Amino acid sequence: MLIAALALVAVLVYTYFAYPLLIAVCARLWPMQIRKDHGHTPMVSALIPVYNAEAYIAQKIDSLLAMDYPADRFEILFLSDASDDKTDLILQEYAKLHPSRIRVFRAETRSGKPSALNRLRKEARGNLLLMTDIRQPLNKRCLRELASYFADPSIGAVSGSLELAGDTGAGFYWKYEKWIRRNEGQFRSMVGVTGAIYALRAADLVDLPTDIALDDMWVPMRLRLQGKRIAFAPEAMAFDQAFADDREFGRKARTLAGNYQLFAALPRLLLPFVNPSWFETFSHKILRLLCPWALLGLALVCALALAHGQGPMSLWQYRILQLLAAGQLAFYLLALVGQAGGKLGNIARTFVVLNLAALVGLWRFATTGQKITW
Repeated sequence: MLIAALALVAVLVYTYFAYPLLIAVCARLWPMQIRKDHGHTPMVSALIPVYNAEAYIAQKIDSLLAMDYPADRFEILFLSDASDDKTDLILQEYAKLHPSRIRVFRAETRSGKPSALNRLRKEARGNLLLMTDIRQPLNKRCLRELASYFADPSIGAVSGSLELAGDTGAGFYWKYEKWIRRNEGQFRSMVGVTGAIYALRAADLVDLPTDIALDDMWVPMRLRLQGKRIAFAPEAMAFDQAFADDREFGRKARTLAGNYQLFAALPRLLLPFVNPSWFETFSHKILRLLCPWALLGLALVCALALAHGQGPMSLWQYRILQLLAAGQLAFYLLALVGQAGGKLGNIARTFVVLNLAALVGLWRFATTGQKITW
């Protein structure tokens, strides 16, 4: 039993601690070389699907119009996905004020983000596409930073940096996650991008499957399979608030269900000699899906060991299992008290919430599927 318990611990330690450190070392020793050019200013089209987003439109458009980028080389396209609040009215008012820069389209029936992007890409005039969500405003240098990477023909997509405000467990987790992504991008390629802010060449975007949940994984990983690199641009920023754990649970369950869907749609990602970033995909994405089962398995092994007593085990083996059991109990109690346990309580609670979300994500993928509409 001890060997099984230690094997499960090894999976968890590698996934959450050893791999992040290893990829950071790789990024320092073998950094990816990119030929950036801040004078590279291709025609850019921002593609923004929206649904009932009246509260976010003004700050988003104001941030886009304030971009440090030639105005005549940047257009903004919106598609209202059958919105029934004031979204359409506000968008039309902005389009009247900036007719040469803003175009607005509408779908009469809600069909979801993939369908909206498929329509918008056909309307786009740009050589470069800025993919961004309505909720997060962008910084002034964002577009110029993203565009500079595409002076290098080996770059397939570039992710910006999502900056989350708020002292929640989810906010801490995102800083940790973003650190891993940054190092992956500095090593040889990111595994996916940040959906709130990324860019790619228009020629590289094909129609998305209308049922795909994660365009920010499906789009870049198709390009990675073609040998193109996915870069990280830390100075291109989008801004948002960190979610509380209850809201983060729903978002993460959707994301993880989307990961299962992605591997089903692009099974070549699972093949070591086909996926150029297989090591990162396995360590960062696949093992994250397996960690909830490792946690459950570890709890079961320890419970069985304690229930049967020392038995044929040596005393030191039994003591190790007791320590593992006590450590798990203390951690889950800390997660249970959450905010009352201070920063560690918030982190523990978020860790448990995210792993529960992975189990729910698998259930959704295997049964009802993932809802595409907002």
